[in-house]
Amino acid sequence: MPKVKVCCSWCGAEIYRYPSQLSISKHSFCSSACRSQFISKNTNPEGYTRHEHLSEYNKKHNKERMTLETRTKLRNSRLGKGQGLTYTKVFGVHEHRIVAEKMLGRPLKKGEVVHHIDGNKRNNSPENLMVFSSQQEHAAWHAKENVEKRGDAV
Repeated sequence: MPKVKVCCSWCGAEIYRYPSQLSISKHSFCSSACRSQFISKNTNPEGYTRHEHLSEYNKKHNKERMTLETRTKLRNSRLGKGQGLTYTKVFGVHEHRIVAEKMLGRPLKKGEVVHHIDGNKRNNSPENLMVFSSQQEHAAWHAKENVEKRGDAV
């Protein structure tokens, strides 16, 4: 069967497709880059489609999928697999953030930064944690510390 000439749905370039390929989707693309641009919220806000129903669909049909028991099994299977160089997590949340929230008695606000006083990312004791209202405040604290320790700003 001969190919049919169509235009790329993103850039408009002429491309050739078999008729069977056209019946699958209403859009055709000359490259994966054009497809990515087309489905991106940033480059194509008018054509971007968010499928709200998928969250509800998954909640309805996969009720048993991510129970606490399943999450615990997954967590335990992954524990100890890393190199121990990064922050520890509990169910996908950085442990130091959980400890800081308990210290404050409230959830952390957007933009708040938790700092480890001794520099050890794995020492999540409440005495070792400080909460800054922003990354800017956190960076300023580090700059001040560097001046006090070395006498120069870094």
